[in-house]
Parts: sequence; C-alpha cells; structure tokens
Amino acid sequence: MADEWKEKLYEPSGELIALNNVKYDDTLISIKDVDLAYAGVSGEDIKAIEDINFNIYRGEFVCVLGPSGCGKSTLLKILAGFIKPTSGVVELDGKKIEGTDWHRGVVFQNPPLFEWFSVRDNVAFGPKMRGIPKAEYTRLTDEYLEKVGLSDFADKKIYELSGGMKQRVSIARTLINDPEILLMDEPFGALDALTRENVQDLTRKIWWSSGKTIFFITHDVEEALLLGSRIIVLSKHPGRVIEDISVTFSREIAEGAGTDIKFTDTFYKYREKLLKLINSQ
Repeated sequence: MADEWKEKLYEPSGELIALNNVKYDDTLISIKDVDLAYAGVSGEDIKAIEDINFNIYRGEFVCVLGPSGCGKSTLLKILAGFIKPTSGVVELDGKKIEGTDWHRGVVFQNPPLFEWFSVRDNVAFGPKMRGIPKAEYTRLTDEYLEKVGLSDFADKKIYELSGGMKQRVSIARTLINDPEILLMDEPFGALDALTRENVQDLTRKIWWSSGKTIFFITHDVEEALLLGSRIIVLSKHPGRVIEDISVTFSREIAEGAGTDIKFTDTFYKYREKLLKLINSQ
C-alpha cells in the first residue's frame, strides 16, 4: 500500500495528474464552482467560501488549513450534506450530494455521543438502526472496539470516559458504518497534548491500514503535516483555495520513520511555508 502515496503530481486546480507516472483518476468527491453565502445583518449577502474547485481522490488523507473564519467547517458541512451550497455542485461517486447519509461519516470536536449508553451501545447504534442482524453488528462492534483500543471499556458509560476515549468511541461509531469518506472537523482540538498525539497516531494507523479517505479540518499546521497526504490552504474570508500540495510525512511515519520526522529540515520548510501562507492572510 505504501507505494500508492509516492510522487503525486497535481494541477493547480487540484486535479491529480499522475501517481508514479501512471494516470490516476479515481475521484471520490468532486467539488465544482462552490460558493456559500449567508444573509448579513443588513440583508446583504456575505460569502463564506467562494469558487471552490478540487477533487478528493479515493484513499487520500486531505487536511484543510486556513485562518479563523475562512470557511473550513462550512466546506465540511457542505460535503457532509448538512447544508447546500449557494451555487456550484458537490458530487460523491458522480452523484450530487443532496443530504446526509451513512456514506459520509462525521467526527466532531465534541463527540455527540449518547451519555447514558455504554461504549458498546454507542458504537453499535448505526448498524442497529440500519437493520443489520444482531449477530453481525455485535461482531462488527467488537472488531471496531478492538481497532480503537476500547475493548476493555466496552461496558463503561460515556460519562465515565476521558476526552480522548470519547473521541475514540466517536471514530469507531463512524467507521463501523463503513463510510466512503470520514469527515473530521477539528476532532482533537479540545484534547491535551499527549492525548492528542495518541489519537492522531490512531487515526493515521486507521487510514493507512484501511485505505479510507479522510477529509480533516484543522488549525494546526504540524497536525496537518503529520497526518495528511495532501494539504489544502484556504484564504481569509471568503475562503478560496490558495495552496494545494502533496506531502509524504504521514506515509513515512506509517512506514516506521517515527514522529521525530518533524525535527527535519524538510518538515521545517513545509511548516514555515504553510505558516507564512496563513499568517499573510
């Protein structure tokens, strides 16, 4: 699987031209000419995002950076189907996104878990509601609890868990539905530094081992570099794409390089480039 992440070449529009000199066009999500405007206090239209055009390819880990208020979360909500763009089209596998469904799983900063349910019941909720037979969703629940390291806490109530554990439950509850893409909106922003690093590592391992596509909103440049295979930078309000780059640090960590890679000159140069782009806004 590792070889899939080498030598990606992008057009300025975000179109992936080639992977290891081989044509690569397995588009999962297509975002075409997307704007989102809302009514201001005086009745005028105020654009949150403007002229967004790029594709998301199957198996990518796309991180989105930008100044506060640039429309990062707005873009994610459009991909999730929570809101519709004012203009433009977003398609999943060639079909227009019209609303929410289990093909797009969402993980929020504050997990909307059922506090009075056990960990097991929270994770099993999705497939249970979809009518999957009990034997099957019980097997899947055990499998995903194992993947996120919560097998020993399966019968704990949510209110008994730490913030990091709650986020692990949220990830398992989303993944058990086998979504086409995992949409993550600053999911680790409220966690302490050590817990954050642990859950980042878990997310990277899930992406690497499963081949899932992940779209990840963050305000942390280092987090984007340590997790993403591709980083998109939005301008200040209204948000427009001003940078779209492929990076390999996450792949290298998954292959055994370790997080000390963030102390290398190459990592530092990418970090400074991205910080200058964002701060110049």
